[in-house]
Amino acid sequence: MRKGITTGTCAAAAAKAAVMAWLGQPVTVLQVFSPQGVLLTVPVAESWPVAGGGMAAIIKDAGDDPDITNGVRIMAEIIITDKPGVVIKAGIGVGTVTKPGLAVPVGEPAVNPGPRSMITRAVTECLPTDKGAVVTISIPEGEKLATRTLNPILGIVGGLSIIGTTGIVEPMSEEAFKNSLVPQISVVQALGYTDIVFAPGKIGQDIAINRCGLPAAAVIQTSNFIGHMLENAVKYGMRRVLLFGHLGKIVKVSAGIFHTHNRMADARLETIAAYMALNGAPQTAIEEIMASTTTEAAMPIIARYNMTEVYSVLAERASARAKRYVFGDLTVGTVIVTLQGDILGLDETAREIGGHLGWNVGTR
Repeated sequence: MRKGITTGTCAAAAAKAAVMAWLGQPVTVLQVFSPQGVLLTVPVAESWPVAGGGMAAIIKDAGDDPDITNGVRIMAEIIITDKPGVVIKAGIGVGTVTKPGLAVPVGEPAVNPGPRSMITRAVTECLPTDKGAVVTISIPEGEKLATRTLNPILGIVGGLSIIGTTGIVEPMSEEAFKNSLVPQISVVQALGYTDIVFAPGKIGQDIAINRCGLPAAAVIQTSNFIGHMLENAVKYGMRRVLLFGHLGKIVKVSAGIFHTHNRMADARLETIAAYMALNGAPQTAIEEIMASTTTEAAMPIIARYNMTEVYSVLAERASARAKRYVFGDLTVGTVIVTLQGDILGLDETAREIGGHLGWNVGTR
């Protein structure tokens, strides 16, 4: 699959092209160095001089990666100064950091350290030695696109982040997606929490906040990467984790599955059937569970056989497996909910963590 370039590479290339336009040497293609020193070739969409500097635009090419910024216009305006050094500012569509815990301080443009180094190097290498520059990065569509990212949760307001640790987009990179989730934990930690709530998806996150009254600042999404996020919770000094989600995801954790995508592992119905059998369910109930196609379809069967206590057993098991996964470095509680937000089961540790976080579940 074809590789692409990051927003950081685009920003650095746009900044360099803007300097070249100011110098009267406009280019249609140029090269910038990645943070690792790899030389990357980038086409320039357009560039032109302005009073005291230059402007340029790069069209983001994410290769074969389904990146929401693919094809987006990333622009840089350069104003030349008599003081050596490079100052980076956020223009239209580039976010500003408002919460602690990220790689960039509060109040600064959401331009990560890797892209900052690329922009600074790209500008400095073609400026006269006695000159500096103020670089304003803009993404005209950025504010709209940012609503489809984690930026609102991370406290980045006004637009997208300029990111990219290598300058290169690896197509369909699971590792990149996993790593994009982790800053949520650092924000929770920086806000002073030692308890954190993990919800596999947006529905669970909304239920945790809006139905159960858990603090929004402490509730984050893990997607399918529950094991990865548990490991990073340890790394960031979290003390307790509340797993909060739909039966279809949590039951996989009960079986020791920590990458919950259906193409990686399943055993949802088998796990429910096993714990129902362990709690005395008749063979007919087990057969009906195994004949179901989804956990939603299994719920009426569980209710009909008066086996709803199995949900709390599954919650206890998920907590135990999660704690074992991180070698006891975290205390874990689990809540299992329906898609409508009703609690099916939870364990005592979940009650303790939820109570400490001020939820409104009480004793139900």
